[in-house]
Amino acid sequence: MKDYSQLDTCDLVAECLSTNHADAWQEFIRRFQPLIAGVVARAAARWVPVTESIVDDLVQETYIKLCAENCRRLREFESRYDDAFYGYIKSIAYSVTLDYFKKHYASRRGARLRSNVDADTSLQLVGTESTAETNLLLRELEEMSGQGSEGKRDRLILNLYYRKGYATKEIARIRSLGLSQKGVESCLHRLIERLRKRVTNESF
Repeated sequence: MKDYSQLDTCDLVAECLSTNHADAWQEFIRRFQPLIAGVVARAAARWVPVTESIVDDLVQETYIKLCAENCRRLREFESRYDDAFYGYIKSIAYSVTLDYFKKHYASRRGARLRSNVDADTSLQLVGTESTAETNLLLRELEEMSGQGSEGKRDRLILNLYYRKGYATKEIARIRSLGLSQKGVESCLHRLIERLRKRVTNESF
């Protein structure tokens, strides 16, 4: 019997996807359950006093999202550096938790974030080498990029920088963007600062 605990992360995920063996998935859960639960608990604490029930429910929702559409999100992931998959899992868990509380609390009059510490922590990840980590709030960045040609340009820059892992110098070489390296960096900074203000000031 194969010892899945000895596999590195990429090989383990490949085994889960190709064989769908129960032991492979059991090792996947053993390896990532603490990480997912920790992200969920910290994110949920922005909204409510955290309980074991809330964490368990959102952990399960995270697994459902990872396995949806024949595990599309796992199949599409491409590792560009060591331990990138851990950051990717964190981003999925955070997104699931954020979506849950937006859905359940956005319609409640006067409902507000209990704390914006988690949001600030996530924003600090933006611009680091860990591109998967920055996906924690990437969807909100894309939503804020706006319409028209400038909005399309901004979304392309976000996609290249955060999802594909391109450096700002490499992005600036794309002539159709019409931006220098400093211009690319300014674009990213502008969107991040706009998002910081939105996350720390908005109420739901």
